[in-house]
Amino acid sequence: MESVNSAVETLVQSSNTLFILMGAIMVFAMHAGFAFLEVGTVRQKNQVNALVKIMTDFGFSAVAYFFIGYWVAYDVTFFQDAETLAQGNGYELVKFFFLMTFAAAIPAIVSGGIAERAQFWPFLIASSLIVAFVYPFFEGIIWNGNYGIQDWMEASFGAAFHDFAGSVVVHAVGGWLGLVAVIMLGIRKGRYRGGKLVAFPPSNIPFLALGAWILSIGWFGFNVMSAQTLDGISGLVAVNSLMAMVGGIIVSLLLGKNDPGFIHNGPLAGLVAICAGSDIVHPIGALMIGGIAGGLFVWMFTVVQNRWKIDDVLGVWPLHGLCGAWGGIAAGIFGSVSLGGLGGVSLTAQVIGTVLGIVIAVVGGVIVYGAIKVVMGLRLDEEQEFNGADLSIHNIESVSVD
Repeated sequence: MESVNSAVETLVQSSNTLFILMGAIMVFAMHAGFAFLEVGTVRQKNQVNALVKIMTDFGFSAVAYFFIGYWVAYDVTFFQDAETLAQGNGYELVKFFFLMTFAAAIPAIVSGGIAERAQFWPFLIASSLIVAFVYPFFEGIIWNGNYGIQDWMEASFGAAFHDFAGSVVVHAVGGWLGLVAVIMLGIRKGRYRGGKLVAFPPSNIPFLALGAWILSIGWFGFNVMSAQTLDGISGLVAVNSLMAMVGGIIVSLLLGKNDPGFIHNGPLAGLVAICAGSDIVHPIGALMIGGIAGGLFVWMFTVVQNRWKIDDVLGVWPLHGLCGAWGGIAAGIFGSVSLGGLGGVSLTAQVIGTVLGIVIAVVGGVIVYGAIKVVMGLRLDEEQEFNGADLSIHNIESVSVD
């Protein structure tokens, strides 16, 4: 009997390890989606820089999170010997890999907003600092119960802040960090003339669409595998992700007037918003959450670019910052039993947790980007920006024409 129990335990542990490893690989693949979404949106003279930023940000983020960020969030380090780390089929190592891909999404989000005029090394250093300190500080509060804030909300409002897959922890934090960086950088040269917006059309719609497809597919690993063990897997999460995605597509089509940029960001808006409550809302509620997110993105992207003159190239603040915040609050609305949800969630706690994430992101962004701006500068000079980041930083163009 003891040998049978041991075999079952090994099977369960190895299955959980494989499960979360597959999730880590799917979220890792999403970074290709971030890259191609940016490549397709920016002008051709900045395509190489977009690709390089996403790749290098991932590498530096992995090291920062391995040595510092994961320690800050979960009080876990990897300074034991390999035999110790390999125990339990190395599940804890793979769990780190999975959560690291979430952490690395933060600079990938910011990258889209600062495109076409940002210096390379200063923002790479900023990304490392954010993944090492700012992001894991909030991550630990929400997903590890650090500092007793979750316990306080549960005692005060009947439920802790609920964010199953990171609408606020990942996306809102990334989007609000991106807003700080975009404002500090300023507007691209020639973007506004006489107070009017000058169109900088996407350089490659197929690449933009490819990025959206990669992200949409990988998102099912992002959401479903957030259960982290096989016994926690839920078809409800998968179908809610699907319904929110299609809600975003439909509304962005209708409000975006057939614009392919809006249409391909619409599903991403819906998926950002459903992360928080994907495990507790009804599929019809998910459809509504995604639809509202799609409309919010189209409306606010237009307002930000035309009225407020904030030059957020990919619209990372409307897409991730606002839709992520909406997702955190929406979980408290549509997760209630009265609206077909599973309950166990408090709207008050959802609002407080969402605002807390925004405050930490903004304060952290001001500190990190502000300090680096003073010490190193953040922006390319006017001639470098005119020539494009590809030639100015990487000494090569994205295509070679004989």
